Amino acid sequence: MAIFKVKRYNPEKKAEPYYQEFKLDIPPGATLLDCLNLIKWTQDGSLTYRMSCRSAICGSCAVKANGHAVLACQRQATHLLRDGAIRIEPLGNMKPIKDLAVDFKPFWDKIDKVKPYLQPEDPEPPKDRERLQSPEQFKVIDDASTCIMCGACYSDCNVLEVDDKFLGPAALAKAQRFVGDSRDGQTRERVRELSGPGGIWDCTHCAECVERCPKPAQPFHRIKEIMTVALEHGVHDNNGARHALSFVRSIRRSGRLNENQLPVESMGYFNIKGLLELVPVGIRMLLKRKAPPIIHLSIEDMDEVKRIFKELDK
Repeated sequence: MAIFKVKRYNPEKKAEPYYQEFKLDIPPGATLLDCLNLIKWTQDGSLTYRMSCRSAICGSCAVKANGHAVLACQRQATHLLRDGAIRIEPLGNMKPIKDLAVDFKPFWDKIDKVKPYLQPEDPEPPKDRERLQSPEQFKVIDDASTCIMCGACYSDCNVLEVDDKFLGPAALAKAQRFVGDSRDGQTRERVRELSGPGGIWDCTHCAECVERCPKPAQPFHRIKEIMTVALEHGVHDNNGARHALSFVRSIRRSGRLNENQLPVESMGYFNIKGLLELVPVGIRMLLKRKAPPIIHLSIEDMDEVKRIFKELDK
């Protein structure tokens, strides 16, 4: 007998969400979705959630289990038990509509912003054949193409918790699907737009989206691939790109990170407004004795670090 602690919400009856416990004998081999269905069919028909294919294809049944997003039809219920119970909540970073069903509109709005469709240089398709792509060319976008838009990565994204202007991992993974497509003719324009505020450089590299993704899409890795393309296309006029380039230059030059030079180069030497914004931060660091030393202490294997960069340059 397991206890399912389900977060309920029905604004027509009660303004605040609350938890309701259901007891259920978990059938052998039952998924979390199977258990939700049994609760709905045998205990409370008003329990609301989304589901469709039950085969980890449609992405409809994503919820939070024990604090993290999962695809309910993909996870064995017994594997989620913690002290005989499972806590089930709606996806994060989206407003609940009723019980476990959330409003996906902000999610889809951000997908639309990355222009998720091909923009070939020649808008007229060839008359005698399709636009061809080799297996090697498809491999570049293969992982991103597996995304099922379940919203699990969006739910647990740490940046979206504090900045709802961030495009989010799902939209950026979808963007890589077209940035990396050999048939698309707007690569530079795409990466320039994606390098703006709320884009690729606002990712904090926590990789939580990779942990939650139920497919091989792995959004964080797709974001890193867009960053690489942006740098290769010379889209350097933003803090994120300047930060990455400054980091590499510092390590390549000395084998150490120059923490005094990094924020200045990241902001841009001619960005007077941005540089002035750094002054209060620098003063607070000095007062708290957190400022990095002007002359860095030596580190072990510094020559080895520089050698690695030389090998990469080759």
